[in-house]
Amino acid sequence: MTFYSRLQARWQATDSLVCVGLDPQPELFPAQFSTEAQPILAFNKAIIDATHDLVCAFKPQIAHYAAVGAEDQLQATMDYIRAEYPDIPIILDSKRGDIGSTATMYALEAFERYQADAVTINPYMGWDTIEPFARYTDKGVIVLCRTSNGSASELQNLALASGKTLFARVAQQAAQVWNTHKNLALVVGATAPAELAEVRALIGDMPILVPGLGAQGGDTEAVMKAGLDSQGAGLIINSSRGVLYASKGTDFAEAARAETLKLRDLANRYRS
Repeated sequence: MTFYSRLQARWQATDSLVCVGLDPQPELFPAQFSTEAQPILAFNKAIIDATHDLVCAFKPQIAHYAAVGAEDQLQATMDYIRAEYPDIPIILDSKRGDIGSTATMYALEAFERYQADAVTINPYMGWDTIEPFARYTDKGVIVLCRTSNGSASELQNLALASGKTLFARVAQQAAQVWNTHKNLALVVGATAPAELAEVRALIGDMPILVPGLGAQGGDTEAVMKAGLDSQGAGLIINSSRGVLYASKGTDFAEAARAETLKLRDLANRYRS
């Protein structure tokens, strides 16, 4: 199955557009994990078990593992999802962006070392960045377009000579030129609903990964109205900190489930 087909199957099976980001910060873990030999893996397993039936995807962020030398726990986390919940796509959030042999190695890292179903990348260097990933036709390549951070507009909203903004140019290029294998998606932040609506109009029913809800303050109603595709789906609505650290007590897993369910139901309120 391709990433697109796996994602569509999860949207339908779970009636959920929610993705849980697995961005571990051990200093925020409940005290019970302080004695674990592999605290990140143990914490992730608990979150995954508590939320698996409510999500369309899981999204581990590679920096949260690499920075503390926990790549083995990233691999083990992804292996656990594949073994226990094989229908759930895994998005490796690495935002790689390079060309030539380096881009090829980053694609190998994502799709062969970690066996991710999709990966996030930065398109600043153009098609040469994207092609080594896109040639894995059964995998998803999720291209940064209009991100959720506060200074995103400094570059992404710049007007080009054509009159289009840079983010709109990326969206158009992705939909009309780069998506030859039908395996591209875009990242558009929840904090930019007007830009999200513009992107959706440009790309048709391509999937959009939407970070920025919860801790970053995105508005769920605005996101849903701006971003849904023609089938009332098309979004991967990510929440990381809001789910993972809903509680620092022994009820952390139950709190994570409650937050995920709350987000799923809130999003579904605005689907048609």
